[in-house]
Amino acid sequence: MKTGKIVLAAALLLSAPLFGDLVAPPRDRRVPFADPFILYENGTYYAYGTYRSKEGIGIATSTDLVHWKMDVGKAKDGFALHRDDSFGEKNFWAPEVYHVGGRYVMFYSAEEHVCAAEAESPLGPFRQTEKKPILERKGIDNSLFIDDDGRAWMVYVHFDKGNVVWLTEMEKDCIHAKPGTVRMLFRATEPWERMNPRCSVTEGPFIVKIDGTYVLTYSANDYRDPDYAVGVATTKSLEGPWTKYAGNPILRRRFRLKGTGHHSLFKDADGKWRIVFHAHNDRPPDAIHPRRMYVAGVSFKTVDGLPIPTVDDNSVSCVVAP
Repeated sequence: MKTGKIVLAAALLLSAPLFGDLVAPPRDRRVPFADPFILYENGTYYAYGTYRSKEGIGIATSTDLVHWKMDVGKAKDGFALHRDDSFGEKNFWAPEVYHVGGRYVMFYSAEEHVCAAEAESPLGPFRQTEKKPILERKGIDNSLFIDDDGRAWMVYVHFDKGNVVWLTEMEKDCIHAKPGTVRMLFRATEPWERMNPRCSVTEGPFIVKIDGTYVLTYSANDYRDPDYAVGVATTKSLEGPWTKYAGNPILRRRFRLKGTGHHSLFKDADGKWRIVFHAHNDRPPDAIHPRRMYVAGVSFKTVDGLPIPTVDDNSVSCVVAP
């Protein structure tokens, strides 16, 4: 395996683990977020993730992407969203937060239903005015995409003999789905997506638009599998058809990590693209939970005229600040 470049920061004064090929930090202070998402605003990174999922949605903040303050949310017990303010009693998973319409909207799933909640601050408290899911049928991993024309879309996962990626248009408030706009995008079909023959999983979809091309990154395989990995599909129209990249996966077993999957893309303080993803705990070696959060650089390279995200060798292990 190629050894990545070491990421340097003044935070070394706090003995932070900064890595190319990653090694677990002393006392395992790695941030215990699965399905992570990062919002950057006004010099602060806000990370949201699956964390103590019977209680709500976790949040941590950082100014350098390395050291993170945990449990800083304004909801009960330091959460960004607490179950008291939402539909559902458990399985609070895969949060994402967007600044739209003068307020913050959180997309997340609860009890295997896609939901949305609102707050005046990225710290929360996020609350549902109506404690109900966006869609009646079951689903998870909902993500918001707002196109150049201002139309809002929700990409998410519905269960149909496996985990299948779907899309629906949203109302301008970004919390209600437009009736009659639901459509399927794709399911697991490729060998790298079906390494576990008992599972048919494409999940964790996330859309960005690069030079007129819609780029959808997603995860495949069972999340417990060491080969849980990230792929990419592209299209010129949200309605499809979507074409899966022949060079998939773009992230699998990198940085000596296993289960490198459910992720999101964001731009850092310098305007550079990054990917935040989770990996298996690996303490002891075959442990999965709690999954841990990592960040790496991303470059978009033109392949057959299409922008394809490539995960750089630079990476960082996110740690809880002492």
